[in-house]
Amino acid sequence: MDPEAAEAIHEATFRFYEELNDFLPEEVRRRDVAYRFRGHPSVKDSIEAIGVPHTEVDLIVVSGAKGAGMVVDFSYQLSPGDRVAVYPMFESFDIAATSPLRPEPLREIRFILDVHLGKLTRILRLLGFDCWYRNRQDDVQIALRAAAEHRIVLTRDRGLLKRSIITHGYWLRSQQPEEQAVEVVGRFDLARLVRPLTRCPVCNEPLEPASRESVHDRVPERSRDYESGFARCPACGKVYWHGSHTRRIDAMIDRILGRVSDDPA
Repeated sequence: MDPEAAEAIHEATFRFYEELNDFLPEEVRRRDVAYRFRGHPSVKDSIEAIGVPHTEVDLIVVSGAKGAGMVVDFSYQLSPGDRVAVYPMFESFDIAATSPLRPEPLREIRFILDVHLGKLTRILRLLGFDCWYRNRQDDVQIALRAAAEHRIVLTRDRGLLKRSIITHGYWLRSQQPEEQAVEVVGRFDLARLVRPLTRCPVCNEPLEPASRESVHDRVPERSRDYESGFARCPACGKVYWHGSHTRRIDAMIDRILGRVSDDPA
C-alpha cells in the first residue's frame, strides 16, 4: 500500500437521528456531520469520536462506495465518501431481540449503576428491579461486571458507555432521581414488569414472606396487631410491611408510572 495514500485525509458524512442528537454540539444537531479520518477506522470508533456512545445506537445504515443502504455492524470500516445514518432504539426495549449490533440478547432485565446513582438505585429496587450498586467501584469494575452478568449500565458518564465490553447501556438525561426513574422505566418499557416492594432496597435481594411470629421482635407492637403481611430480606434480615410509612413510597411509584403512561414517546 502506498504510505502516502494511507496517510491521506478522507471524509465521510454522518447523520444522527432523534435522541442521539443529545450528545452532539448544538450547531451540528439534526444535520449532516462531516467526519475526517485517515486509513479505515471502524464505524464504532468514528461514532464515539463524534460523541455518541455505542450503547445508544441500534441501527447503522451506510451508503457509499461499497453499496447503497447497507445495514452494518460496529466493525464496519469507513471508506472515503461514505454516508452513515445512525439511529437510536425507537421503540420499547425487547430483551429477547437480537440485532446486527447486539447479537446476544439479554434474558432478563438487570442493571448496574455508577457510583453517583445511589438514590436512583433505591427507587429501581423499590420498583422490584435487580440493581447492582456499590458506592466505591471504578469504571473498569462496572464494565467487567456488566459484561460478566449481562447487566445494563445506567450512568451519567458518557465515557463509561464507550467501553467496548459494554453491550447495553443508557445515558441518563436528568440529574433528578425520580425523573431518572421515569426515563429508565419508559426507555426499557418496564411498566408491565414493576413489582413494588418485592426487593430489599438496601441489599437488592428478593424479599421472602415472613410470619407475624417470626418477626415479633423486629416489628412495633401496633404494626404486629394491625398488619397481616410481612416480608424479610434473607441477606440483611430487615423486615418490611405495608403500613402508614409506605404511603410516601406508594405515591412516588404512582407518580413514576403515571408519568411513563402519559409520555407520548
